[in-house]
Parts: sequence; structure tokens; C-alpha cells
Amino acid sequence: MNQRCAWAGSDPLYIHYHDTEWGVPTRDARTLFEFLILEGAQAGLSWITVLRKRERYRAVFDGFDAERIARYDDAKKAALLADAGIIRNRAKIDAAIINARAWLDLRDGGTDPVEWLWSFVDGEPVQNAFASLAEVPATTSQSDAMSKALKARGFKFVGSTICYALMQAAGMTNDHMVGCGRHREVAALARPEGTA
Repeated sequence: MNQRCAWAGSDPLYIHYHDTEWGVPTRDARTLFEFLILEGAQAGLSWITVLRKRERYRAVFDGFDAERIARYDDAKKAALLADAGIIRNRAKIDAAIINARAWLDLRDGGTDPVEWLWSFVDGEPVQNAFASLAEVPATTSQSDAMSKALKARGFKFVGSTICYALMQAAGMTNDHMVGCGRHREVAALARPEGTA
């Protein structure tokens, strides 16, 4: 790739994430739940910190299986707090468990969490055309609405900035810079097959 978004820098892990995952529209429930938990864990930290711990998160959080996480007890929470491979923040660990339960409550109440999250962008990725990082907002009206709705459903660590980061990661918005080779590639992924 000739040009990337400036935030990708030179770290191979960041570059791989930028080139293969960030902004790619996903409607996979496990992936969206993983992003929800990881974006919450990232609050106050850099995303590269979370990326470096992601594989350990996947291991100790049972592959982000909401059913399993919802059943975590005090012993499991203590083990997580003692695990140096993840971000050892009690509130964020508690939030992951609370969010798993809220996710399942949504589903069990007849609301598909995936479709529900995508409804905040009317089911289609927002195609932005930013030329520089300075133009990218920290929040939008859509992330404000998502945050308010998630909080109303009992989710934690879901402020508007976290929700917007989730939207960016999961491809609900294409925030690759227009000069980045991935901008056009990710935009093409948002179109139904057979359209130009």
C-alpha cells in the first residue's frame, strides 16, 4: 500500500490492523461484541495498548463468548484482575461482564444486537471523505444516539467517543483518509455485489 492513514504509523501490529480490519464492515456478532468490550477497555489508553493485549483478551475472555462471560463469578474476576496480559481495571472488567449480560438481554428480548447497532447508521456504512486526521470527529450524532441507547439498556463504558471508535472499527463508518489506499477498498466492501 502506497499511503496509509497517518495513525497507522510504523508499528507492524498497527499497520496490519489498519490494512486488514479497521473500517471493514462486519455484521458478525462475536466480532462486534469483541469491539464493544475492547473499545471500552481502551478508554483513557491508546488503541495500540489494547491491540498488543488482544490475543490475551481473547484467551482469558473465552473468545468473547457473551454466554460464558455473562456467567463469570468473583473467582473469575479475581483471576482477570491478576492477569498482567490484559488491562487490569476492575471497572472495565466488571463492565465486560455487565455488557455480556446486557447483550444477551437484548438478544433474548427479541432484538438482534447486530442489526440494532447497525440501525444507528441506517444499516449502511457512512462514507466519509476526510483529508486529514484533524477533520475526523471524536463523536457524531449517530454515536451520541448509540451511546444513549446502550446506556439505557444497561451497558457500561459506552460513552459517545467509545461508540464512535466502535463504529470506525466495525466499518459502520469509513474514516480512512481519502488519500489512503484503503479508503476506496473499504468503500467497495460496503456496496452490494454487482454494483459499481
